[in-house]
Amino acid sequence: MPSFTSPDQGDDLEACVLRFADLDLKDTRLINPSSSLKAELDASTKKKYSFAKKKAFALFVKTKEVPAHTLECKEKWWKCCQQLFRDRISIHKHVATQHADEICHQTASVLKQLAVTLNTSKTLRSEDSRKPLKEYLTCNREVSAWLPDISCFSPDELISGQDSDGGEVLLYYCYRDLEDPHWVCAWQTALCQHLSLTGKVRIATEGINGTVGGSKLATRLYVEVMLSCPLFKDYMCKDDFKTSKGGACCFPELRVGVFEEIVPMGISPNKISYKKPGIHLSPGEFHKEVEKFLSQANEEQSDIILLDCRNFYESKIGRFQGCLAPDIRKFSYFPSYVDKNLELFREKKVLMYCTGGIRCERGSAYLKAKGVCKEVFQLKGGIHKYLEEFPDGFYKGKLFVFDERYALSYNSDIVSECSYCGAPWDQYKLCSTPQCRQLILTCPACQRQGFTACCVTCQDKGRRLGSSPTQSSFKEECLFAV
Repeated sequence: MPSFTSPDQGDDLEACVLRFADLDLKDTRLINPSSSLKAELDASTKKKYSFAKKKAFALFVKTKEVPAHTLECKEKWWKCCQQLFRDRISIHKHVATQHADEICHQTASVLKQLAVTLNTSKTLRSEDSRKPLKEYLTCNREVSAWLPDISCFSPDELISGQDSDGGEVLLYYCYRDLEDPHWVCAWQTALCQHLSLTGKVRIATEGINGTVGGSKLATRLYVEVMLSCPLFKDYMCKDDFKTSKGGACCFPELRVGVFEEIVPMGISPNKISYKKPGIHLSPGEFHKEVEKFLSQANEEQSDIILLDCRNFYESKIGRFQGCLAPDIRKFSYFPSYVDKNLELFREKKVLMYCTGGIRCERGSAYLKAKGVCKEVFQLKGGIHKYLEEFPDGFYKGKLFVFDERYALSYNSDIVSECSYCGAPWDQYKLCSTPQCRQLILTCPACQRQGFTACCVTCQDKGRRLGSSPTQSSFKEECLFAV
């Protein structure tokens, strides 16, 4: 894999990296140095920070490139924030002015990864067992060496069927230690663009988490490449890729980035590791456990808790019967929920589930670390795999997904209702006030009456902003949404 050291770094890099490794990179004063901090840094360290920032900026811009074969011209264009940029100056100016915080975050990640790469490379030199993989990867440093050959397919074949009727959406994750997530980021960006895929891919030193959409040919090639890559072939199998009807149209663009966590729980992987999760149950095993739980005369007195670790707006439109569904808006609130309800879990057997399984990996690890549960189990492959096997099982309602489809339907059950009239309804729409855009359940009858905002407060704010176009926009977590 390519390293992220510049030609003039050498031993000087080691001193610099070790200093940055000791910094708290969540401190914005360090991520975005003030003039006082810059004055304290020596010339060498400033040079390394500048290098990391340029690398972060270049990687971010790279993720916004539009594949050439999707355009009428052969020039390189970029798409970001629903805008099309036809030259480097305009995209660079846009990124610099509108995405400064993200660049700062990426800069911190690059600096941190330099430290990890340096320490890991020292370890690798002393571990003969890892030499074959390292040597194989370093012989193929260019990203292009890891892209599939599509010369036998016409551009039309690759993009045909990208719509929701003929295309497909992949959902997958893989927890495994990655030495160089920034190289993986560049490779994933190039791979998805090569195959005309859209979607979101998160990469970290702990692994990769992705959901991408495109034609069935493109998604098949993507899976083949992932399973043949030495980084993942010993950690993944075809069954780890969940598929659903969709396509490139399900996502507004392609977003690939490096983060501290591949699913944002808000706790460093160094503190709560994916390596200590709950016991995995297959869909069949989980089905039997839920059946046993539901057959008990008094579920409230049971020593079993069926725990939904998704957000409240997900469980609102679909959930397992008899589950405990926390009232949380983000997964990063899950640890706090657990901390406040430890007695609820004391000496209990916990059955956890989420959409595809990834949140349960670290969610179960966090719950186990508290030391109060009798046992912690998790549904392997998540609700997605369970519904493939048991579409009419104990999960009722729709499965929420984080793309423009909002939900997948496997059965005819409707478990939610219109926020205004209470009629059975489970199809989400965005709040009509652009500055809010929270999800709302409003039936067609209520929509015709103008009930299209998530709450009265939001509607009032929308009207005020509409009459005062110069007023600054707002975005909030509306307490009345959904």
